[in-house]
Amino acid sequence: MRVLLTTWGSRGDVEPLVGLAVAVRELGAEALVAAPPDDDFGALLERAGVPLVPLGPTVRSVVANPKPPTGEDAFKLAPALVAARFETLGAVAEECDVLLATGLLPAGARDVAEKAGIPYVYACFHIFGLPSRQFAPGIRPGTPSPDEETDLEVRWAQDAERVNALYGPALNSGRAAIGLPPVDNVRDHVFTDRPWLAADPALCPSEGMTNFDLVQTGAWILPDDRPLPEDLEAFLDAGEPPVYVGFGSMAAYAPAGIAQVATEAARAQGRRVVLGRGWAGLSAIDDADDCFVVGEVNQQALFRKVAAVVHHGGAGTTTTAARAGAPQVVVPRIADQPYWAARVAELGIGVAHEGSTPTVESLSAAFATALAPGMRTRAQAVAGTIRDDGATAAAKTLLEVAGKKRP
Repeated sequence: MRVLLTTWGSRGDVEPLVGLAVAVRELGAEALVAAPPDDDFGALLERAGVPLVPLGPTVRSVVANPKPPTGEDAFKLAPALVAARFETLGAVAEECDVLLATGLLPAGARDVAEKAGIPYVYACFHIFGLPSRQFAPGIRPGTPSPDEETDLEVRWAQDAERVNALYGPALNSGRAAIGLPPVDNVRDHVFTDRPWLAADPALCPSEGMTNFDLVQTGAWILPDDRPLPEDLEAFLDAGEPPVYVGFGSMAAYAPAGIAQVATEAARAQGRRVVLGRGWAGLSAIDDADDCFVVGEVNQQALFRKVAAVVHHGGAGTTTTAARAGAPQVVVPRIADQPYWAARVAELGIGVAHEGSTPTVESLSAAFATALAPGMRTRAQAVAGTIRDDGATAAAKTLLEVAGKKRP
């Protein structure tokens, strides 16, 4: 049996899919991953022994520019990705038994599966973008005010129109080319009636939060048993646990001057710093021996050895820090990140920084809260509730779906 998994997005979109692919393989089936051809992702898939089917342009070529992508850029990227899915997935789907898609709205994937006569599953890593009676674009998940409540349907209808404008022409053109009729609502067509949620129930409770009958599998975690570099281990052993600061694939979205601000804020609390270079290229601000810069590293191991984790609030980093029992300081910037920041604060396992551009004073105050003994105790208690079998659970269900491939 062969499973086709696809995504286009950052490391947080790719790594969970690799975790699912490994779980599929452990159950005796074959998994292919169609993902952006970034060097980082290629190395990740190679390390896991999972075949990569290159899909679309590299993510880094789109996001790692001096300025974040514009609306005009989105209207160029969306149809290009739709065309890439029809071409790339269409070339391999006929030899597969099921297709699962995630990441940046995967318009085109369901259509390829439909043409190939195989089941299609849409999966997401958070509930932020799913239509809901409790929140909408501009309204944070939770209990809306009466004024907001009357606005929910209007906002979600506007969201559907936005998605149609971005993806509709390219999607229906591609469908026509393979003999399929057009679709009217691209967003709902992609999501299906029963999307999968690959997020931990403790971190991302979903009951009653969306209009869908979600299949919540738990987070798809790729096990990482790599040792930490010897020089990093030596730094960690040379004093009290440092604070980790990293913004992953944020690139142009990382707060300006965050390395300077975070280092000074940590020093104000008497803490050393480990800077995660990431796509933002964070680097040491001076030659002092209280700062260490790392590239790609085993965060599952590292986060168990730090005093706190400062990050942007991606689903993957939030989950990894929570599993490690490390207090968090979340500085949200875009998309679902404010949601994860709010959840970290609600659970009492960290601090949601107020505002997306921290100062030395504001970040130092957040550190003081996160580094209090009670917060680490709470973070470690929550860590014990987080499931580690999400990828296996999803793989089993996916193979059951694949078994119903054709009548």
